[in-house]
Amino acid sequence: MTALPVDSVVALGFLLGLRHAIEADHLAAIATIVTERRSLLSSLLVGASWGLGHTLALLLAGVGVLLLRYQMTDRMAHALELCVGMMLVLLGANVLRTLVHRAASRSHDHTTIASHSHSEGWLAVRPLFVGMVHGLAGSAPLLLLTLAVVSSRWAAFSYIAVFGVGSIMGMAIMSVLLSVPALLTGEHFARAHLALRGLSGLFSVALGLCIVYENGVLNRLVA
Repeated sequence: MTALPVDSVVALGFLLGLRHAIEADHLAAIATIVTERRSLLSSLLVGASWGLGHTLALLLAGVGVLLLRYQMTDRMAHALELCVGMMLVLLGANVLRTLVHRAASRSHDHTTIASHSHSEGWLAVRPLFVGMVHGLAGSAPLLLLTLAVVSSRWAAFSYIAVFGVGSIMGMAIMSVLLSVPALLTGEHFARAHLALRGLSGLFSVALGLCIVYENGVLNRLVA
């Protein structure tokens, strides 16, 4: 491929970053989180946090590959994708576990409220961590594309940074859109709300298992 000028690289990176936000594994992961939130602002911040973590991971991978000349093998790329699959299974299973627990208890007493307050720190960090895992898993193809279309390290990091800005904006928008059905059903349609959360959990588990099978079994990472 012929190297592109910097302005074209920036425009391409931003558009691809926006598109990157709508990939199935990203939507599955973020849906398990935003359906727990009770405001559009909170959901927007979840998406932005995911995008920030994604961007930080890409920049870290870029330092390793572009500056330190670290070679990322196919086996390592599949191993990172395997981690994404396992994470999706855990996120979805956590949603389903929470729903089963709430259905069993049928009440929100002081103990439950206290447990929610103790988990707020993890709830705030979780989107950032999830985004970082996705960023590391997606770094191999992105960096290969970057090396193919740019002519300098500065242009390469500019591409990654602008790609990150696009992914932050795209995921923030998608997080808000995904949270709207849950917010509309949360107060007056409890069963529909629980069904939406259950579907998000099941989708995350199912997609995660497919990714685990593809990268762990078909690519023989797991004996």
